[in-house]
Amino acid sequence: MSIIRLGLCVSGVYAMFLLWAIAQERLSVPFQSVDGQSAHKFKSALFIGTCQSFLSSLAALTYIWIRGKSGTSLPALLGLNIVMKRDNGTSDAKAVINGRTGNSHNAPLSSNSYRNRLVLGYLQCSAFITLAAPFGFAALSYITYPTMVLGKSCKLVPVMLMNVLLYRRRFAPHKYLVVTMVTAGISVFMFFGDEKPSKGSNGTQSQSPYGQLLGVAYLLVNLILDGAVNSTQDEIFSRYKVSGQQMMFWINAFCTVLSVTLGTLPLPHIPVLHPTAGSQSEFASAVAFVKEHPSIVLPLVQFSLTGALGQLFIFETLQHFGSLTLVTITLTRKMFTMILSVVIYNHKLTLGQWLGAAIVFAGISVEAWVKRKDIHAKRVLQEKEKAKIKSL
Repeated sequence: MSIIRLGLCVSGVYAMFLLWAIAQERLSVPFQSVDGQSAHKFKSALFIGTCQSFLSSLAALTYIWIRGKSGTSLPALLGLNIVMKRDNGTSDAKAVINGRTGNSHNAPLSSNSYRNRLVLGYLQCSAFITLAAPFGFAALSYITYPTMVLGKSCKLVPVMLMNVLLYRRRFAPHKYLVVTMVTAGISVFMFFGDEKPSKGSNGTQSQSPYGQLLGVAYLLVNLILDGAVNSTQDEIFSRYKVSGQQMMFWINAFCTVLSVTLGTLPLPHIPVLHPTAGSQSEFASAVAFVKEHPSIVLPLVQFSLTGALGQLFIFETLQHFGSLTLVTITLTRKMFTMILSVVIYNHKLTLGQWLGAAIVFAGISVEAWVKRKDIHAKRVLQEKEKAKIKSL
């Protein structure tokens, strides 16, 4: 049964996110207008993010509802059924969330305060995601999609940075080796690259050295915000003991609320975050673009739907097979994404770029290998402890 489940998870992650990547790259290039006389790029990352986050929250809610036990209250299903208990004879406070206990000796005894901190953590993740998406989308106007995929494969760097800055965590020495290899690989990839991103409204600027530098800067901002998201998610998982699907629902629900709010307000022009000129709302501009360029509908639906379903497969893999299996699946999926992008969209990678990509994936493989070794050592230690207990 576990082999069948693993096969379904791997197939689901591959299928959904390979299709998602194809749609994402298609959304970054110009679309023909109805009259066929002109082509323009779709600039509203907020609109794209809203479509995906809404479907993702709906998918998570459906999954939670189907898998939940009959008679369970809605707060319990959504991970908000929190009861504070104090151990007899100690000053430690423990939060019991949906029947699971989370260690939190510094936590307040008020369940409302504990619940508010949990919701605030979700909101923090959503704010980071809402801000990160426009920078990633804007970067594709200045760098090629394979460069973007390679950069996004290196989340370990910003995750480590944000964990150190936000939560004062320390890391094993091998992680610094991985960061060095990843940074060197990306540098080699960028140095030997000679392909230009697809032309759009800023075609000349995007092909200049300044444009590529700007694209890398946007990608770095995106990665730093992604790192803040991942480190905050780790903190929520360790402190509050919620399920992946509960986190998926709340983060995407808050993302939808934030992006709808920003998209409907008549804000002035803000580079990257609100590219619409004048005081027109971004969603009004996005809807007008869709009417003028109907060919965008199919990749937009494909991007949103596959992203929502792909997240479910990711959290299912994480819940049943652990982070090591997920890292391995994600690593190979990103390699296939690069290859698929090269084949479908006819990208030309130089020998030096393939070398840079190899260095990056070698660095990530070192991280996966060390993690596998650590998990194996922990299992051996647990088996020895069990054997000692039985012998007593």
